[in-house]
Amino acid sequence: MKDESYWWYIILQAKADLEEVFYYLAQASGSIGSEISIDQDDIRAKLYYRSDKGIDEWVERVLPLIEGFKGISVCGTGKEEWQPWLKWHKEAFPPLEVGKRLVVLAPWHKDEVPSGRIPIYIEPGSAFGTGYHASTQIALELLERHLKPESRVLDVGTGSGILAIAALKLGASSVVARDLDPAVAEEVRKNVMLNDITSGLKLEIADGTKGFDDTVDLVIANILYEPLVSMLDSFKRVLDEDGLIILSGLLFKERDPFVSEMGRSGFYAVEELVKEDWWGVVASCKAR
Repeated sequence: MKDESYWWYIILQAKADLEEVFYYLAQASGSIGSEISIDQDDIRAKLYYRSDKGIDEWVERVLPLIEGFKGISVCGTGKEEWQPWLKWHKEAFPPLEVGKRLVVLAPWHKDEVPSGRIPIYIEPGSAFGTGYHASTQIALELLERHLKPESRVLDVGTGSGILAIAALKLGASSVVARDLDPAVAEEVRKNVMLNDITSGLKLEIADGTKGFDDTVDLVIANILYEPLVSMLDSFKRVLDEDGLIILSGLLFKERDPFVSEMGRSGFYAVEELVKEDWWGVVASCKAR
């Protein structure tokens, strides 16, 4: 870090029914901590960021993310003393067992892999997907259950690369990891190195499936309702005949309209999973 005496913070304001969106924005923008307060119909989120970048860089990262959500605005920025946060930051990411075979760990827990678990090392940093959010856990569990050995995988909106890394460690032969944000490239490369992955992963800075001309056995995407709906038809285009999609990042209250949208695009639900307020689904182009 350039200066270890403080953290930056950005304050977002919106209506109270957007609380879950704030949790997404915190992870997607690289926040290392957040405080959320609700006052009658208004909600504020104070998102904390590392001081290794200037506050303007963090604001520039946040602004494009909030464009898709009406009523959210930046209402303040500032600096906060750092000392109490280092211990919190380390303790905030204990080893996390996911599903029957996986465990997500920060690199400082490398010596704490439970017996029989496949470790997924993720540096809590500036990309979405530490593994500690329910939507990411849903995607990991469904991936563990449905990935077939030697599958070719497309990871849309890769963020930290956690799902792509997990796919390779679970037996995928290759993964194309795509994200629209060029800032994720450094984080993905860092996490790939932490996991000693030397082949099988191709990182592309690209918008969804645009320009993707290959076919795959599995598409995974942990994003949000609107972009997932918009890409359903394109997911069908890139899937092999017996392929699957694993989609997460959806609130449970969005389940019924999303299932309807899947039906219109020719997908049938194979398995669904709910954690907290979040919902994910495995789907196929064939009824099973």
